[in-house]
Amino acid sequence: MRITAAAFLAVSVFSLPAFAQMEPEVVPPAQPAVSPPPTIPEPLPPETPRIRQSLVKIFTTSREPDLARPWTKQPPEESTGSGLVIDGNRILTNHHVIAYASQVFVQPDGSSDRLVAKVVQSSEGIDLAVLELSSEEFFETHPPLPFSDELPQVGASVTAYGYPLGGDALSVTKGVVSRIEYTTYGRATRGLRIQVDAALNPGNSGGPAVMDGKLVGVVFSGINTAQNIGYLIPVEEVRAFLASVEAGTPHKRPQFYGQTQTLENDALRAKLKAPRSVTGIVLTKEELDDPDFPLKPFDIIAKIGEFNIDNGGMIEVANNLRLAFDYQVPRLAKDGKVPMTIFRDGEEMRIDVPVKRDLDRLLKDLDNGYPEYFIVGPMTFTPVYLDHLMVFRQNLPFLMARSSPILTRASDLSKSKGEELVVGPARLFPHPLVKGYDAGIFPVLESVNGTEIKNLAHLVQVIRDSKDEFLTFTWADDGVESLVFRREEMIKATEEILDDNGIRYQMSDRLKPIWDGKEDAPDVE
Repeated sequence: MRITAAAFLAVSVFSLPAFAQMEPEVVPPAQPAVSPPPTIPEPLPPETPRIRQSLVKIFTTSREPDLARPWTKQPPEESTGSGLVIDGNRILTNHHVIAYASQVFVQPDGSSDRLVAKVVQSSEGIDLAVLELSSEEFFETHPPLPFSDELPQVGASVTAYGYPLGGDALSVTKGVVSRIEYTTYGRATRGLRIQVDAALNPGNSGGPAVMDGKLVGVVFSGINTAQNIGYLIPVEEVRAFLASVEAGTPHKRPQFYGQTQTLENDALRAKLKAPRSVTGIVLTKEELDDPDFPLKPFDIIAKIGEFNIDNGGMIEVANNLRLAFDYQVPRLAKDGKVPMTIFRDGEEMRIDVPVKRDLDRLLKDLDNGYPEYFIVGPMTFTPVYLDHLMVFRQNLPFLMARSSPILTRASDLSKSKGEELVVGPARLFPHPLVKGYDAGIFPVLESVNGTEIKNLAHLVQVIRDSKDEFLTFTWADDGVESLVFRREEMIKATEEILDDNGIRYQMSDRLKPIWDGKEDAPDVE
C-alpha cells in the first residue's frame, strides 16, 4: 500500500546509517548501585479526546494519468491520509491525498467503518480539498474542529494528529513552530506556510495541527533529507480556500507578477540614485506583457500599501514576524490593482499596480484531469502540460540535444489565445506505414503540410479538411526527420491500429465533433 500521495515529501523508505567506528571501551570506576528513576510518559494534551471525535483516516484508490499513453490511465494505487471535520458537514484534507481518486473512503477514529466520500472541490496549488459523505448521520456525533483566529507565534508549541505509517492507530506528536514564511507552494501559487519540528510522516497529510484545542494548520509536507522539518497550511490560507469553495470558483488569489532583486549592493544603489533613507525591492522584469504596466525595470518598490519594504523585500506584519512584501497583495487588491510607492529617477511616486489571479501560460495544469489526445494512423498527439515536465525529466539529454520547445518555452506565456505545444508520440505504433521512420521521443509538432499547428483541436481540423494526397508532419525540434504519409492510407490504418493495441477510442470526447465535421476548432487566431 502506498502511504499517502507522493506529493508528501517526507521519507517513505527508511534506511539505517552505518555504524561509526567505536573506540575501545573504557571501564569507569565502580559506583554505588542506584536504580534510575522510572520514566513517566508525557500525558496526552487534555483536549485529545475531544479532538479525536473530529479526526478521520482517509483511504483513496487513485488512477493517475499515463502521459506516455494518454488514451489510458495508470494502474490503481491505494493510499491513506488524514482529515478533519469542519463546519457545514464537510471534511478537510490535502489535495494530494485524494488526487485522481476513483474512490474515497473515510474512517472515523476508533472505528472500523469506512464511509463513502466524494470530493466537492480541491486545489492543487494550495494543496487542500473538501469532502462530503454519502450519509450526514456521521456528523451528529463528530463535531467540527474549531479554527484559531490567530497565527501561532514562532516558538509556540503545537500538537499534530494523524495516521502516519508505522501503525493503524492515531498518532499524536508535539513540536514547536520554527518559522513562518510567505512562499511558493507549487504551480505558481503563493501562500503563507508554517514550519514545525513535530515528527510528521507519510499518512499525516491532511491532519490537523492544534494549539489550545483549535486548528492552527493542516499538515501537508515535509523534507525527506532533513530531520523533523514539516510544514502546515495555516488557517488563514484554509479560510481563503473555503471561501472559494463557497463561491464555487477556482482557488486563485491575486498575485504580483514581476521579477525582483534586493537593493543591498552599493553600486546598484548608486546607479539608481537611492539615498540611504530609501529602502525597497528592485523590479527587474514584469511578466504581464502589458504595454500599460506602470512599473519599469529598475524601479524601487518602497512600499506596498502603508507597509515599508526593506532591502531584502520583506515587510513587518506583526511583532517578530517579517514576510515577503507580496504577502499583502491578496489583502490589498481592489479592482485588480494594489497601491505601491516607488522610487524612480530620484523621485518618489505612488501608483496602482495591476495584479492577476493567473497568467495565460503556455503549459497548463491538468488540474486533476486527464490529457486530451488524438490518434491518427501510427501517431498519437497530445498537448504538453506542466505535468509532462516530470515525465520529460527522464529524457532531458534528448530534449536538450534537440533544443526542444518543451524546454525552451516551458515558462512562456501563450503568444495567442488557445496556443498549445502539441507533442508527438513517445513511440510510433508498429505498422508498415512507419517503415524507415524514427520520430524520436516526444517531438513537438510544428506544421502539417506547411500549416502551423496552433493547438490539438486545430491539428484535428487541419487533417480533417486536407484534400492533399500526402500529409507531411514537420517538427520544431532540431534533427527530427519529417514524416510523410498518404492521407487515405493513414486514416484507413487508424482503426486497425486501435484494434491491434486494444485502444477503445481514437480521441478525447471534446475532439469528436471537430473530427466528425460538426464544428470547427475553437480558440484559433
